[in-house]
Formats: sequence, C-alpha cells, structure tokens
Amino acid sequence: MNWRTFILAVAILAAALGLAIDKRASAATPDDKATPEVAVKIDNFSFSPATITVEVGTTVRWTNRDDIPHTVVSDDWIFKSKPLDTDEQFTYTFTKPGTYGYFCSIHPKMTAKIVVH
Repeated sequence: MNWRTFILAVAILAAALGLAIDKRASAATPDDKATPEVAVKIDNFSFSPATITVEVGTTVRWTNRDDIPHTVVSDDWIFKSKPLDTDEQFTYTFTKPGTYGYFCSIHPKMTAKIVVH
C-alpha cells in the first residue's frame, strides 16, 4: 500500500466514524426532555413580567433591551449576573421551590420576583 492509498483509507475511515458519531449525537432518546425556559425582558428600567411562576427545573432568560447596563441579582445572592449591556442575556435554572425576589444592583428600585413550584 502506498502513502496515497493509506491517506485515502484513513480519510474514508475518519469520514465513516464522523458520520457514526454525528448520528448518535443527534439521535434523541426517550429520556431526553427539553428544559422549560421563560423569558424576562429588561426594558425602560423594569423587568417584564414583574412576577412569574415556574416549575422546578425551569430556566429563566433575562435579556437587556435598555440602552444602559443592568444586572439581575437575587435578594439572597443565589444568582447574580454581570452588568448586561444592550441585548446581552443572563440565564439561571431554578432547582428548588420558593419565592425569589431579585433586583438590579445598579438601579435598586428595579425589582421583580419568581415563584418556583
């Protein structure tokens, strides 16, 4: 076997293995479940909606639509974002039931809450 035949054989094998890996990675199993997600918009110096109720395991995605930075900080500091510029996002997945008040640490009058069942 010359080196060109060897390289061709390796390329064919690599491509075949790559396809097999891709098929396994994209195949969903019956146990796969999408994580529920809820969106909160930060706009006009407020969180909208101001109060949401979600189930345990839900991910909340905050998106800053204001022209100035804001943060998302829970009252008990369980979660805390960096300052979010326009269109930047922060997510947090709630794993325990409870009521989570939160605010913007840059503009503390901006408050809201999440109730987790």
